[in-house]
Amino acid sequence: MTGFEAGALDDLRQAEAELNTRWPETKLEPSLTRIGQLVDLLGDPHRSYPVLHVGGTNGKTSTSRMVDALLTRVGLRTGRYTSPHLQLATERISVDGAPISPERYVEVYRDVEPYVAIVDGRNEVPMSKFEVLTGMAFAAFADAPVDAAVVEVGMGGSWDATNVVDGRVAVITPIGLDHVEYLGSDLAGIAEEKAGIVKPGAVAVLAQQEAAVEQVLLRRCAEVGAAVARLGSEFGVLQRDVAVGGQVLRLQGLGGVYEDVFLPLHGAHQAANAVLALAAVEAFFGAGADRQLDVEAVREAFAGVTSPGRLERVRSAPTVLVDAAHNPHGAQALAKALDEEFGFRKLVAVVGVMDDKDAVGILSALEPVAQEVVLTANSSPRAMDPDLLAGVAIPIFGEDRMLVQPHLPDALEEAVRLAEENDDGDAVSGGGVVVTGSVVTAGEARALFGKEPS
Repeated sequence: MTGFEAGALDDLRQAEAELNTRWPETKLEPSLTRIGQLVDLLGDPHRSYPVLHVGGTNGKTSTSRMVDALLTRVGLRTGRYTSPHLQLATERISVDGAPISPERYVEVYRDVEPYVAIVDGRNEVPMSKFEVLTGMAFAAFADAPVDAAVVEVGMGGSWDATNVVDGRVAVITPIGLDHVEYLGSDLAGIAEEKAGIVKPGAVAVLAQQEAAVEQVLLRRCAEVGAAVARLGSEFGVLQRDVAVGGQVLRLQGLGGVYEDVFLPLHGAHQAANAVLALAAVEAFFGAGADRQLDVEAVREAFAGVTSPGRLERVRSAPTVLVDAAHNPHGAQALAKALDEEFGFRKLVAVVGVMDDKDAVGILSALEPVAQEVVLTANSSPRAMDPDLLAGVAIPIFGEDRMLVQPHLPDALEEAVRLAEENDDGDAVSGGGVVVTGSVVTAGEARALFGKEPS
């Protein structure tokens, strides 16, 4: 890892090793008791700044980064808490639009550690890693101090550790199926859980949702007296033109129309995330029919947005794209963007998924756009065995369009080779590779191509 002192990384690894003895994000006991006790002991740091709370299923991190960029460009000092990370744990906690340093991460951890021990002693179930990280983020933001914090929900909503905040604005991205072992497979039930971040007197900024989901969200807003702004009703994408390196948008915000907005990200889903972020920031500042944000500031903010691991180009000739899609909804958005915005003569997908994910749904979404698939595994102990993944892939792709490479570096090498040759084995141009299936797969691929955490 370049850019950091070796000693700082050693200290970070030690802190992470200690945090990893706690329950991971995949294991939880639904309760706000422990995080509530921690923030109380810390002096309620999360009450010292207004919060924009971002929930939903897909697009949360990209939307959070866009909200952060807009707030920063209009002059606020921001904190941003997102999860999971792609490469380095410090990515989760950002101040001034950039991850805190390894030194600062360790410092914050050591600062909260004694209070975490007190909470552990009071409860039958010790604090989870995510709960501790959430407390760390709140403390880091208060200490900065920030003018506003963008806080992404980890999982669900009502019982997520982040939900001790009362967001001035609650943003809900598209809701779909994910984490079914915790949230169930009933969309309305999932929406009920995710709607819990909408608090009394807040403004709820909602992405387009399935009818049953929207009904649940609107009922929650009515119950708590929250104002509502919906994509497709109060705001929306008026026009979207594919451009070199991204897309040019015409956006209808809550306060008016924003013309010629260049977004250096690909896909209709990112355009939707952009206008969702715009409406959230307008709502935060109280913009309405007679008042909009500075149009030039909005353009500059979006032009500088990055979203690592989201249809991100990590190599040219052949083009290699990395995307963190890890559920069918995300994979469908990825496939749509690949089909509409990239003219690959041949596309090879490298897929590595976690064993608790819907591999059938992910592979089925990719099949229409990928001519071949290389099945692999990332380094996580939760990674699905590539041979098992192959068994899932055979009915979808057929044996002649797939192969197995258990190790990700070998899979990438094989995919690049396949993308550069035609059916006769002759070298041709215009091929591409997309690496997807998991946030971990995307993060490890980024690192292998020499990309720094960001």
